Amino acid sequence: QLQLVESGGGLVQPGGSLRLSCAASGFTLGYYAFGWFRQAPGEEREGVACISSSGSSTNYADSVKGRFTISRDNAKNTVYLQMNSVKAEDTAVYYCAAKRTPYYSTILPRWADFSSWGQGTQVTVSS
Repeated sequence: QLQLVESGGGLVQPGGSLRLSCAASGFTLGYYAFGWFRQAPGEEREGVACISSSGSSTNYADSVKGRFTISRDNAKNTVYLQMNSVKAEDTAVYYCAAKRTPYYSTILPRWADFSSWGQGTQVTVSS
């Protein structure tokens, strides 16, 4: 059974850095694209970054381009979100999500196509 577990959230000062991890189990990572989403209080969930099953294609929300980096290590069954130069508006619960695609594909799913979710990890940016 597919399972995603996020970790690495916490309190960070504006301008600081944080790395989120998503440990995946129960499936072969090479068949799945992954995405990071976030939801702030009173806001809808939004896509932040996604990476193809091959790892060769990535996409970012305009609000995080140049600051966040998504990566994956299939040998460790883990997907990462490196967050640099964080801002107060990055405060949210961050979720990892997966979508099955062809094996080692460059395909990037649409944000709405992600169908398997973790439980989320809280990120708070505050001084």
